[in-house]
Amino acid sequence: MADSFGVMSEPRRSAGTWLSGARAAGADLGYPGERMGLPQQGPGSVAGYGRRLVALVVDWFLALLVAQILSALLHWSPTTRSLVTLAIFGVLSWLLTGLFGTTVGKRLAGLRVAVPNGGRVGLLWAFERAVLLVLLIPAVLWDRDHRGLHDRAANTVVVVR
Repeated sequence: MADSFGVMSEPRRSAGTWLSGARAAGADLGYPGERMGLPQQGPGSVAGYGRRLVALVVDWFLALLVAQILSALLHWSPTTRSLVTLAIFGVLSWLLTGLFGTTVGKRLAGLRVAVPNGGRVGLLWAFERAVLLVLLIPAVLWDRDHRGLHDRAANTVVVVR
């Protein structure tokens, strides 16, 4: 096939054939959570992206609401209110995950945070997870088990309740 300059070239492949990763290349990676011994579906299975996003949005709006109320009472600047919203989000994520294994948003979405063997996370690992979650970058990088870097560092996984 000739391009616009008359040079012969091979036909183009769609980007999906070479950007889709190992699964597209025919590698059997199993289902998310299989390597950790988690079920493929139902309670205890790895949570999907959609439910996790819903939980994150609910948790963020809750932090935003608390910060807005405090800002109205204490007359904070928009910059201060933004930083306080992030801090509230981090503290809520830390304490609720450490004590109950779930946040308000995760509870509403039917999710919980656990260690791969199904146990509780605990306050120390929940703190590490929350700090990394607030930094955002680890949360947007995922492995094949749908765990962000914040989950991998804290040895946690978000599962269906």
